[in-house]
Amino acid sequence: MKRFALLLLCLLFFFSAQAQFGIKAGINQAVLNGENINADTKYQTSYHAGIFYEANILGPLSIQPEVLYSLNKSSWKSQFEDFDNKLHYFSVPILAKVRVGPVFVEAGPQFSYLLKADKDGKVQVQGTNMTTNGGSATNDFKRGDFSLCAGAGLKLGYFLVGARFNAGINDINNIDNLSGVNDARLKNRVFQGYVALQFGK
Repeated sequence: MKRFALLLLCLLFFFSAQAQFGIKAGINQAVLNGENINADTKYQTSYHAGIFYEANILGPLSIQPEVLYSLNKSSWKSQFEDFDNKLHYFSVPILAKVRVGPVFVEAGPQFSYLLKADKDGKVQVQGTNMTTNGGSATNDFKRGDFSLCAGAGLKLGYFLVGARFNAGINDINNIDNLSGVNDARLKNRVFQGYVALQFGK
């Protein structure tokens, strides 16, 4: 047991010595899409920001966990509805990263927790337009979301610029159809562009 604890401690020091911390921020182009949706959905622009930690594993390979705040905004328009979805997420991507010179590619899973959701716009009820501003819609969506991410970028000194696509895997719709069939299956789709500053060895 002591040898195992010593080994873990050595690994911790090794990865800490090889680690590089950073801060990042960028834009999101997000849409809420899926199946059984009787509406037109469009990408909307929003933002994300957070911190990351890159630990070198072997040669050009590293592991990069991140902690991000991400706002996913998208439009939703049908015969009776015209509003924007605003989903506020706490996201943790865990990416494998390979760097060749200044170029890097990255891929891995992302786990997200919904902090809150809003729907801003108009809903027609019995021929009357009812306007909602900043209405909470948190209960309309499941709290957890799982995505697969892939991207690429450039590292020039301490400065990074990159792009990434996040594809939601699970259905986040939390509203059941009154008929009990053909429930909408909603999934996040997000393109991200970002800049970052990275510190360390």
